[in-house]
Amino acid sequence: MSALRDAQLAQLTRPGTTPALVVVDVQRDFGDPAALGAYGLTEEVVAELDATVTRIGALVDAAREAGVPVVWVELGSDPARPWRSSNWLREGDYDAPMAPTEPCIVGSAGAEWYRMQPADGELRVVKRGYSGFLGTDLDQRMRSAGYDWLTIVGLTSECCVDATAQDAMQLDWPVVVPRDATAAYDLAVNEAALVQLELNVAVLSDSDEVVSLWKRVTA
Repeated sequence: MSALRDAQLAQLTRPGTTPALVVVDVQRDFGDPAALGAYGLTEEVVAELDATVTRIGALVDAAREAGVPVVWVELGSDPARPWRSSNWLREGDYDAPMAPTEPCIVGSAGAEWYRMQPADGELRVVKRGYSGFLGTDLDQRMRSAGYDWLTIVGLTSECCVDATAQDAMQLDWPVVVPRDATAAYDLAVNEAALVQLELNVAVLSDSDEVVSLWKRVTA
């Protein structure tokens, strides 16, 4: 472990600090292989995705046991407010209505949390795009709650996890990303996303180390 990393983690575990776990988009349309046929996932990717969702669920349980707040960030695609730039980027038609195949349409089964659920009283934010901070009151609500640093996990590493972590860092939040608690639909893409996150955005860790950090400040 480098001296810099030692110093970074020491800052996070000072007495009186309050960490929070931010779970991004572990929803059926992003985590359930049955909903991901269009992505052509390999068996290796499906296995890694399954393991990642399991680890995220375990982190949620560990956070609750340690008294660490859990924050839920979820996509809610609203047909009345289509994301037109996304339509243009993916389909070439800026003015197209939202397709019924759009992920996580509000009220659909695909928008449900996958293999985990928010508990009563846990902070929950619905977003329209990639970042949990864009167009939401997430930053204000977490600051009002007195959080000091964030562990960000979820799906997918190169998209909504990256965007949420990027915005968190730029909004002055120290960010830790456990490399075993995020995934993409291509193993090489996931590795590249982690390199980028470590370079400019977050301290990379793993689930076991994150739990040990939480225990140091909540014991």
